[in-house]
Amino acid sequence: MGRRHLQAVRELELDLVAVCDQRPDSLTRASAEHEIPAEKQFTSATEMFAQAKPECVIVSTAAPSHCEYTCAAAEAGARFILCEKPMATSLTQCDRMIRVCQERGVELAINHTIRFIEQYQESRRIAQSEACGGLCSVTVVAGNLGLAMNGTHLFEMFRFMTNEDPAEVTGWLMPEKVLNPRGAEFEDHGGAVRVTTASGKRLYLELGADQGHGMLVILYGRYGRIIVDPFEGLLTFSAREEQYRDSPTTRYNLPGIKTEQRIAAPSAAEPSRRVLEALLRRENFPTGQQGRQALDVLVAAYVSSENGHMPIRLGKTDLPRDRTFPWA
Repeated sequence: MGRRHLQAVRELELDLVAVCDQRPDSLTRASAEHEIPAEKQFTSATEMFAQAKPECVIVSTAAPSHCEYTCAAAEAGARFILCEKPMATSLTQCDRMIRVCQERGVELAINHTIRFIEQYQESRRIAQSEACGGLCSVTVVAGNLGLAMNGTHLFEMFRFMTNEDPAEVTGWLMPEKVLNPRGAEFEDHGGAVRVTTASGKRLYLELGADQGHGMLVILYGRYGRIIVDPFEGLLTFSAREEQYRDSPTTRYNLPGIKTEQRIAAPSAAEPSRRVLEALLRRENFPTGQQGRQALDVLVAAYVSSENGHMPIRLGKTDLPRDRTFPWA
């Protein structure tokens, strides 16, 4: 992801003042790809902040160091910080990142890219249309994506789709751990999560560790249904014909319309570039508070699963703020 962020920096024609990586081989590879001179390469973030004095910092390390580097960048004078997700490995770390950035007037964004991906923008538009009748529920069925690695994206997707905060979380985590290419020290889990808002909108995630292929996102409104296959780039919308919209929902097999459209499968680089661009404009970027909210849901899913799948009321149930999770 660090190299993808470098690509975004180049595309936005920003002045790249320095890159840093503790692993010399990764630093060499990235520097060769982007023709970064030796004097702009660092293996120590402290030295980089002191010498290069960057105005904007992108933190694309693994999650355990997100808090450390974000706070160090803010304290060193950065005005904009884009941090990868998951935001941190504990809620206390999230709170520290937000507090330090607020105290120093730093804009903090978390790289939750959903709002900039066309598939989800178009799904949201259709779900809110008169033909669909407004969003009622979102269901995601997928292979072994990992609840921390990709589940946090989906929690933020649900907030974006509904424009509502999550209110209640129930989790069913599986014991199997998602293998992570970033290292054997990291752990993630598959499983199922149910999230509801105060108005009753629902998110259902089924990311079983025993599932190994593909992904479907299904959005239901009162009159219609949207099915998105993100990897195939296919969006299908079916809905009741207009004359049947006032019929009871129990008449779920009335004559309808169906349309299909192709939407390019998203890349990792393009939406990340748009997050960075929005951050620098100070408008419509995924904030630290929203990144923390996605982690609230994730932690609540763990707590629920560990306590007999008890529903967790966010804001009314004390979550373990200091508990550190082995996420990447």
